[in-house]
Amino acid sequence: MKTIKKHFYFEEDITYLNHGSFGACPKVIFEDYQNWQIKLENQPVQFLTNELYDALRKSRESLSAFLGCDHDEILFFQNPTTAISNIIYNLDLKPVDEVLMTDHEYGALVRAWTVWGRKNNVMIKNAKINLPLESKDKFFDDISKKISSKTKVLFLSHITSPTGLVFPLEEIVDFARQKQILTIVDGAHAPGHIDLNLSKIGCDFYTGALHKWMCGPKGTSFLFVKKEHQKWIRPLIYSWGKNGDDPESSEFLQDFQWQGTRDMSAFLTVPKIIEFFYREVEGSQTNSKKLIQDSIKQFQSIFQTDPISYGNQFLGQMISYPIPKNINKNLKMELWKKHKIEVPIFEWNKEKLIRLSIHLYNDQKDIDSLMNALQSMI
Repeated sequence: MKTIKKHFYFEEDITYLNHGSFGACPKVIFEDYQNWQIKLENQPVQFLTNELYDALRKSRESLSAFLGCDHDEILFFQNPTTAISNIIYNLDLKPVDEVLMTDHEYGALVRAWTVWGRKNNVMIKNAKINLPLESKDKFFDDISKKISSKTKVLFLSHITSPTGLVFPLEEIVDFARQKQILTIVDGAHAPGHIDLNLSKIGCDFYTGALHKWMCGPKGTSFLFVKKEHQKWIRPLIYSWGKNGDDPESSEFLQDFQWQGTRDMSAFLTVPKIIEFFYREVEGSQTNSKKLIQDSIKQFQSIFQTDPISYGNQFLGQMISYPIPKNINKNLKMELWKKHKIEVPIFEWNKEKLIRLSIHLYNDQKDIDSLMNALQSMI
């Protein structure tokens, strides 16, 4: 793993167990990113008015093949928060309508929905996903029993940020579709983490980050929009659109792709990102997931608490594990200062959790370093 780690820009003495937060970009992808920036600066006018659009199309085609959708259903955004916000402010809901989400959603997007809901007098409701998560049927029941005739939008994560759980989406998305409920999925952690086929999932909207488990540059994310919704989804920022230089025939793409002068180099690295995934990441996933599974007994031994999920089907390359509430609130910072271990520790739903992320550059020695440090500090 040390050999693989050298392909990244990590400081040599750190144990990095928090890939889930912001990812990490390997040198080969970062160099491709910088090459695009240099190409832009070599001849800014020709690049931005001519060459850019062909490169964007190639990125969309590469990504759509990877995701199992059409290239003209893909938009690039800097991050999932921006993408979801763009959907939220296109919704035309009435004060009697409701948006349903789970209690495992990413805090920034919970806030985005809450602010919008207050402004538009739309109720934002929570479905509590009871833990430990043990079956698909239990997950389905926890959500479906909260759906009513007032529910117009179902918003949920594919892999949850606070709890690290892989939610089984297909059945609940199909159920929502039968009731004519829009489904919006926050898949920030999914690309490069689990197998992903958007056509099979069947949701209306799906956003994912490529800077996390796909190891792309920061500012590389996407939004999938089903064709049937492209007539009413519009950007929050309007620019030239069909009157500009974009040769695409779709007004939907024209409006979203050009939103004023900006550096889109990160979007153009997508073919290199996917190439790196198949060459380096894909083959490491089985081992990463095994390390996550093996960590459960170690956490149990140290903290004397129970996991929030049983079995392999709801875990990928992350695990959030409950820790005693009386644990020193400065434990996260002390792990970093004393042991150079980067791992998140936080509060969620009145619980304290430690979240472990394992990617291709991690190995058992990294986990042992964490466990030994925890044992010495608790």
